[in-house]
Amino acid sequence: MSVGDALGAQFFVPGRSVAELIAGRPPVGPWQWTDDTEMACSVYSEIRRRGHIDRDELAAVFADRCEPYRGYGAGTVVVLHQIRDGRPWSEAAGAVFGGRGSWGNGAAMRVAPLGAYFAGDPDRAAAQAALSAEVTHRHPEAIVGAMVIAVAAACAAVTRGKGCAPGELLDAVEPYLVDGQTALGVRRARKLLGRSVAEAAYELGNGARVSAQDTVPFTLWAAASYIDDYPAAITACVEAGGDADTTAAIVGGIVAAHTGIGSREGIRGIPEQWLAAREALPPWTTY
Repeated sequence: MSVGDALGAQFFVPGRSVAELIAGRPPVGPWQWTDDTEMACSVYSEIRRRGHIDRDELAAVFADRCEPYRGYGAGTVVVLHQIRDGRPWSEAAGAVFGGRGSWGNGAAMRVAPLGAYFAGDPDRAAAQAALSAEVTHRHPEAIVGAMVIAVAAACAAVTRGKGCAPGELLDAVEPYLVDGQTALGVRRARKLLGRSVAEAAYELGNGARVSAQDTVPFTLWAAASYIDDYPAAITACVEAGGDADTTAAIVGGIVAAHTGIGSREGIRGIPEQWLAAREALPPWTTY
């Protein structure tokens, strides 16, 4: 997930060439990761520590570790600063956008490691993802987005070493689609399997609006389309444009849960040189 985030973020830097990446020549490292990775590391460390999401504790570590220069959205910075100042997370997250809560893609961007942790248990992955989302994103679209990304990662992880047809990933998330724009987009993604990246991004969005409904459908399409090929999956996210660090983080988290690191017959996992180019993760991630 962090490699996808860090590589995708490189393409907000002027002079980066998508054509070079498509040709297999990524930018020279180091690649700095963004808020996507910082928050995902907190989710990961909390789930490893407790085996479940404690929303109060997760809110506290999100607020304590927030480094705005990593690219946090302005609304998220406000919410996390309010939590840091003592406002209950439920009030802070629930008050934004006129009390509707945020439907941004931030809850989905950080949740793939949680889904992989619950490989083989999609119900628990979905439930824990919903809890992790509510800390900052209270709108149903954002919560559904987080749930289906976690379920996709759980499905990808449990099929590691086995075949995983593109439609299988989208079949796995179907029971967790609560009616709304995100659900409509995910169902549309199923019909676009086999189409080009450009067509999929045009029909589904590419994260440019930074919403769950503009991000999650495309990322599930990309993960399903390139489930056995991590470099191709990340390249598709960059080629699509938009919020490329976030789409690459989500897709990278799902696909890497299936492929792992390195390549073997029929599988292209995270290239070792890409992993080496990524900035080191925070030391507290492994505590």
